[in-house]
Amino acid sequence: MSESKKQATPAAKAMVVAGVMSGTSADGIDVAVVRITPSVNADAPRIKLLKHVSFPYSKQVRQAVLASMDASSISNAELTRLHWRLGQLYGDAVAETLKQLPIRAELAAIHGQTVFHQGAEAKYLGAPVRCTLQLGEASEVAARTGIPVVSDFRTADMAVGGQGAPLVPMLDRVLYAHPKKNRVLQNLGGIANMTAIPAASSGLLAFDSGPANMVIDGCMERLFNRRFDRNGATSAKGNVLRSVLEECLRHPYFKKPAPKSCGREEFGRAFVSNFLEQCRKASPKPEDAIATATTLTAQSILRSYADLVWPFLGQHAPLADTTEYIVAGGGARNRTLMNLLRRGLEPLGVVVRESESTGLPPEAKEAVAFALLAWLRWDGMPGNVPAATGAARAVSLGKVTLP
Repeated sequence: MSESKKQATPAAKAMVVAGVMSGTSADGIDVAVVRITPSVNADAPRIKLLKHVSFPYSKQVRQAVLASMDASSISNAELTRLHWRLGQLYGDAVAETLKQLPIRAELAAIHGQTVFHQGAEAKYLGAPVRCTLQLGEASEVAARTGIPVVSDFRTADMAVGGQGAPLVPMLDRVLYAHPKKNRVLQNLGGIANMTAIPAASSGLLAFDSGPANMVIDGCMERLFNRRFDRNGATSAKGNVLRSVLEECLRHPYFKKPAPKSCGREEFGRAFVSNFLEQCRKASPKPEDAIATATTLTAQSILRSYADLVWPFLGQHAPLADTTEYIVAGGGARNRTLMNLLRRGLEPLGVVVRESESTGLPPEAKEAVAFALLAWLRWDGMPGNVPAATGAARAVSLGKVTLP
């Protein structure tokens, strides 16, 4: 965020911001209300979480959201209606959360529901194009809350050559940079993304390693009619199908260098269908498929750590006192997944912790991250980290909608 020192202005002030996140798992809406205060160090504003509330999607809304991620399953009319309906839901969620606080928010940050994300260039109509689409009409949020809204965060980064993801590294650096400790921040949402911050260094490495809950949730829904594997209990009853696991780990995405980002385009419905077909051929037990999907998440993360993060930290902070691995996102509640990660990391001397131990509930982190990005946008400061997204330069992220 070195550019922010050049662009920070006296107008930067303390604000209460409501951040809203609905991730690729399509579970629902997380609202995090935070107070952000400028500090002497422009790179490290102070962030205090005031309130976090989760609002699950209804069954009908979730089905519509999941259908929107498959272009063959939804019409333009339905997509447009969903865009506006989600805006209503976001606005109502913010308004309901703010009712529970004695203070008024001055700004809202709406990430929106990603229905398509193509971070890498692909030729379209004669020209290379990278693109992304998040649903949720910001005007509805502004009208229902009476406060300005910042939305559509990913597009500005993509316009200057970035992949539009991951964007959480800005928060990771603000909250977790440490003079003596390496910090690796792992988010386990639908997709797994990690940020490595070497001790006493201004550099970082960040990327999406692959699926986190996305494949597990997809299998749980089809096999058990449940949204997710609560506490990892189902996977704990199964056996890992090694042949299926190794075949999945040959997916070309895992071999890509950083920076890189992924989503349902790589690990969504089509991937889950193929994965389950392979599992059925190898075992009749549905629990084995869940165990294999959980191990796929763990192994893709651990291999990314070994191949990308470990060399990076060794190069930039070889004398750090310790390396802390701090986990956020819904997957932090999956005990089986967390145990697999601990088994792979602790023998390397890595200390594995949940973000809750740092005062940040795992489910709140991404909503807090977008609240920070909105605050930066309001004051004209950059919000992307080019080292993470591959952008040509640091830029301010998001579009402002006034009430």
